[in-house]
Amino acid sequence: MTSHFPLLATSPPRWHGDAMTRIGLLGGSFNPAHGGHRAISLFARQALGLDEIWWLVSPGNPLKPAKGMAPLPTRLAHARKVARRAPIRATAIERQLRTRYTVDTLRALVRRYPRNDFVWLMGADNLAQFAQWRDWRGIARQMPIAVIARPGYDDAARGSTAMAWLRRFVRSARQSADWTNWRPPALVLLRFRPDPRSATLLRQADPLWHREYEATCVRDPLTRRLIV
Repeated sequence: MTSHFPLLATSPPRWHGDAMTRIGLLGGSFNPAHGGHRAISLFARQALGLDEIWWLVSPGNPLKPAKGMAPLPTRLAHARKVARRAPIRATAIERQLRTRYTVDTLRALVRRYPRNDFVWLMGADNLAQFAQWRDWRGIARQMPIAVIARPGYDDAARGSTAMAWLRRFVRSARQSADWTNWRPPALVLLRFRPDPRSATLLRQADPLWHREYEATCVRDPLTRRLIV
């Protein structure tokens, strides 16, 4: 299928000389984290001129069944392994914040880290069902959103209920490095080479992937708290 997402300019990002730290937020169950998560994170970092990426490993996704979900320490430990030697921090900060929905998490992070500039990252598959998220317009008004194309989801994303509302706020991918100057709502659509990897396929191939991390006690690299 031909992607309808615009091509990303290849010119390097422009920096603004301020002291704010640019953080990309990628949320999800990470059940398990995999190379596809890492690849799109590093791509987004380059495209948007980010300092680092935070993987928000969710204690529980309201839109996903609890059955088959590995324990949070297991998912966090594996995510940290996948993210090692990269400017990516896997964190379970939502447990400390006691937030369940993305809109609440983002508001709490903005309050907690006022010296950071945040951009929300998500795949086109999430944009296709974004209107099912609690207060999705509130998410869009909280911070800029960067959507990364995923094979097979482009048409559904472009024809979604959320996109019908967000379309007026789309910025050119060639302006992606200037996202800190955008007033939300602001959306940029980034094209990424097809990556067929998914957590579902990985669980099917290795349903016992989590056994390596059983009884794991892991320290959260962001909050420095033990996750048990």
